[in-house]
Amino acid sequence: MIPLIFYDIPSKLEGNYWSGSTAKSRFVLGYKGLPFRIEWVEYCDIAQRMKEIGARQNKLVDGRDGYTLPFLNDPNTGALITDSWEIAEYLEKTYPEKPIFPNKSKGLIRAFDAILMNLLRAAIKFPLVRSTEIMNERSAEYFIATREVGFKEKFSEFSPEGPKREEHWALLEQMFNTSKEWYDEEGGKWLMGDVLSYADIIIASRLFWFKRVLHDDEWEKIANWHDGRWAKLLADFEKEYNGV
Repeated sequence: MIPLIFYDIPSKLEGNYWSGSTAKSRFVLGYKGLPFRIEWVEYCDIAQRMKEIGARQNKLVDGRDGYTLPFLNDPNTGALITDSWEIAEYLEKTYPEKPIFPNKSKGLIRAFDAILMNLLRAAIKFPLVRSTEIMNERSAEYFIATREVGFKEKFSEFSPEGPKREEHWALLEQMFNTSKEWYDEEGGKWLMGDVLSYADIIIASRLFWFKRVLHDDEWEKIANWHDGRWAKLLADFEKEYNGV
């Protein structure tokens, strides 16, 4: 089998990996045991690189159309896939071993993802601010400039210390409170009990993003919620399924 080509965004961190969006697809590749290699693309170079490859545009966080990562090129089939959900669907259909949508759960998992994304979207400016701190300089400058245009707000006002930051923390906690309610229904390690699904990958990818970009004390705050449940979930996933 020819290794798949996966496009990801580098950083100043050891190992480069940091993005929650691209982590979803990497975690699926890791869980399914598929061979792949990484092509690193700085934020400011994504549009040109994707145009050269023939990728289509996607929806940005602020609602505009633009070129985004993750992006997957499968030389075994010639498929070019944009968007983490579509990559997950493609990998499930093309490489059905170790399913990530077990028991016809795709619709339920999509609903779960939409609920959590709505909660995260309301607080997303805080982790976006932290993300720029670990980006390489060219990417950080581009990211800040484009997000100011998209959100129609100065970057310094995205999530300043004080009431606005506290509101973002409350919304993040609400997202994990909602997640806990879903997980408690089955009482197992994963959302579906003992069966891992793409829903767990969604949660693990967001935890991975927070752990990589937040300050240590900020990550510890999340890690300690619900008696350390979320730090353990991420550790279990990374240990068992080699997501990174």
